[in-house]
Amino acid sequence: MQPFEAPISLTKKGMGFVSPPGTDPKAKNRDKSADLLIPPAATLHALHGDLVRVEPTGMHRDPSGRMPPRAAGKVVAIIARAREHFVGTLVEDKPGHVILEPDYKRMHLPIEITASARARPGDKVLVRLTDWPAEAELPQGVVEEVIGKAGEHDVEMRALALGAGFRSDFPPGVAAEARRLEAEGRELLRAEAARRVETGVARDFRAVPTMTIDPADAKDFDDALSVRRLESGLVEVGVHIADVSFFVTPGSALDREARERATSVYLVDRTIPMLPEILSTDLCSLNPAEDRLAVSAVFTLDEDANVTDRWFGETVIHSDRRYTYEDAQQTLDQGAGDLHDELATLHKLSEKIRARRSAKGAIEFDTAEVKVRLDERGTPIAIELKERKATNLLIEDFMLLANEAVAEHLSKLAANGGPHFRSLYRVHDAPDPDRIENLAQLLRVMGHNLAVGAGGKVSGAELNRLLEGVKGTPEEYLVKTATLRSMAKAVYTTDNIGHFGLAFDFYTHFTSPIRRYPDLVIHRLVKSHAGGNPVTAEEMAAFDALALHCSEREVGAAEAERDSIKMKQVEFLAPRIGEVFDAVISGVSERGAYVEEQSTHADGMIRITDLGNDYLDYDERHYRLVGRRTGKAFQLGDPIKVRLVAARPMLKELDFVPA
Repeated sequence: MQPFEAPISLTKKGMGFVSPPGTDPKAKNRDKSADLLIPPAATLHALHGDLVRVEPTGMHRDPSGRMPPRAAGKVVAIIARAREHFVGTLVEDKPGHVILEPDYKRMHLPIEITASARARPGDKVLVRLTDWPAEAELPQGVVEEVIGKAGEHDVEMRALALGAGFRSDFPPGVAAEARRLEAEGRELLRAEAARRVETGVARDFRAVPTMTIDPADAKDFDDALSVRRLESGLVEVGVHIADVSFFVTPGSALDREARERATSVYLVDRTIPMLPEILSTDLCSLNPAEDRLAVSAVFTLDEDANVTDRWFGETVIHSDRRYTYEDAQQTLDQGAGDLHDELATLHKLSEKIRARRSAKGAIEFDTAEVKVRLDERGTPIAIELKERKATNLLIEDFMLLANEAVAEHLSKLAANGGPHFRSLYRVHDAPDPDRIENLAQLLRVMGHNLAVGAGGKVSGAELNRLLEGVKGTPEEYLVKTATLRSMAKAVYTTDNIGHFGLAFDFYTHFTSPIRRYPDLVIHRLVKSHAGGNPVTAEEMAAFDALALHCSEREVGAAEAERDSIKMKQVEFLAPRIGEVFDAVISGVSERGAYVEEQSTHADGMIRITDLGNDYLDYDERHYRLVGRRTGKAFQLGDPIKVRLVAARPMLKELDFVPA
């Protein structure tokens, strides 16, 4: 094998592994024995995720004899660091010597601090990696920002965001443009609304009954729905999306920053917005009783919710009512209230749209989300599951309808315009056959059957049958989670392969430009094809890199959001050490059993040494640990009573023992 370049994966003990050319290191069910082992002394100070150049060195033989011989290599060059900034807590490990203990769990070493400015041990800080001399034991770094005292709520939330690469403050250039919009934005909005109506370049929906339906705590309103019955007896539904592209123009500081962030981040107690507040909650937000600019997908539907006509373009709208999901549901349930008839019409149509999508094989995961309620100090006081009401589904149905229709519209225009015309798609590949086979095996162990076709193929209808069959069972949440994990990840790309999970041939993101940059790009494309400012060939040529960047930023935001919930789950349970809880075994390994506490859905671990006096063998095929002497098994999906023995909020870790 010739030398090659690839990312390196490191264990906590510094052992490296590199996948040879032609293999996907992220594929879960690949043969890991083919990876080259890189002994700690041969990593050349590479860190987890770094792009390295590797040279094969023959077979490695473990001196202890615990590991079979395997192909090995050494790092001969570090091509690029995966990350240069780390968030963590400063610790004085010996007098006068300060190190950073990184929050990033894949960083297997502390960082020696060479310059700390105002920072002191116990501070949570942002550190930039500067050097790692060949003779030095630890990498070196300098403190770039003091976040605050470790353990404080606000400090830990800011640290989670910074660790994922998101800042709550905006650069000076962006702040200056935001201040200009605070002074001039309302007049710009009024003038543009008048221009659109007077010139006839846009459709005027201000006299059409229009509403927004959002969570009670929402501050920005991306989308509104209008509805009216036409003389023909058909129904016209307008899906109106905030026209961010009017205020955020290509090349501006606002645009560059929005592109870099790519998404807003939603932590348990705060939003780190993609756009400054003057845009996200004011000028662009579809606030009630105010004229607003929108880019709209307008559908004409018959009584069976079949689309007989559709239109895309700029509009001017006026929201008559800001509904919360709960308010809208109450209006439907009571059969009376503001815009009841319009809301009831939307509800009836949405049910038929959803039924048709389900019949095509769209997967109905309907996984409940965990919501953490905090007091004014940021202390968790309750953890509950968000309830999805009919009005949640109503909005989802029309947003999906718009996203699908816009994707198909742009795809046809791009095809007619030649190869230099491009679009962005949101795609979801069919699941990997090996993952589906593994899922089917796991489900069989839990007493459920998943019909898998030749080559590991599975249909959306079969997955829906499975998910419907576990509703109300103790393992429902676990089965849904395992099924979700077996799916491919949805990503942005210029190569349309459809969306498996939604059973769509065309799909994109059009409905949330206040919080997602790809949606803003899609708006520019819709307006460009409708006769607006052209999207240049140079911009289109950058779509591939943009799609990759937005996909990566989305992953970072999702990890920060999950970590903020995990931290508060652990903090919520911390005062209850010694109490007994109902749990389900959610995973097993050589280290022990992983459990999910049922009331909060918090994850924790029972170490193998705490699972009784018997020697336990790890039965990987059947997802269980089995006692050699007693035959007692701890199996995936089993209910189990557990006692909480330790909680480490900053590490987001819980330890349990069987009760």
